[in-house]
Amino acid sequence: MTGPVAGVVLAAGLSRRMGKRNKLVAEIDGKPMVRRVVETALAAGLDPVVVVIGHGAAVVRAALDGLPVRFAENVRPEAGLSSSLRVGLCVVEGGNPPVAAAVILLGDMPWVEAGDVRALVAAFDPASGREICVPVHEGRRGNPVLWGRRFIAEITALQGDVGARALLERHEERVREVPVAGVGVLRDVDTSDALAAAVASRS
Repeated sequence: MTGPVAGVVLAAGLSRRMGKRNKLVAEIDGKPMVRRVVETALAAGLDPVVVVIGHGAAVVRAALDGLPVRFAENVRPEAGLSSSLRVGLCVVEGGNPPVAAAVILLGDMPWVEAGDVRALVAAFDPASGREICVPVHEGRRGNPVLWGRRFIAEITALQGDVGARALLERHEERVREVPVAGVGVLRDVDTSDALAAAVASRS
């Protein structure tokens, strides 16, 4: 592997199913959700860590105060997930030194562990065709996903409210499934009820 592995944290969403509340700054175990995600990326050694902000940008910035991250603003978060991917990865792609890969982390998945992310980085081996690394827990694929640098252009060409799942199918021969122990790679927080249930399950 040549070059660092970056982290891109997607934190620009509109949180429509949470009502007026910005779910990313809701506290879990005494800490804003998005801060837990970013601290995981940093603890895993990702560098740089780029946080894509948009909706509620000011409160997300405040929640991450003091952390060594770069912010990239998506001025049109209503354009969907692909727009945030594009904003974040364009920052990563233009970095110096060039990154070898980028891990895409979702701001509403606060229980991913640093060890899960490190396992993805350790599994990344372009020379043997392992250029996309996906965590698997009990037979199910989850997030975050590590993408080798050569796929960045394809991801940034996506349009609409879609992630990169179709690209996983297109490049299946380059995918390496990485078993992880933590169920956090399968758990996100989409609604107020989901947040309440998730918090209760950790108590």
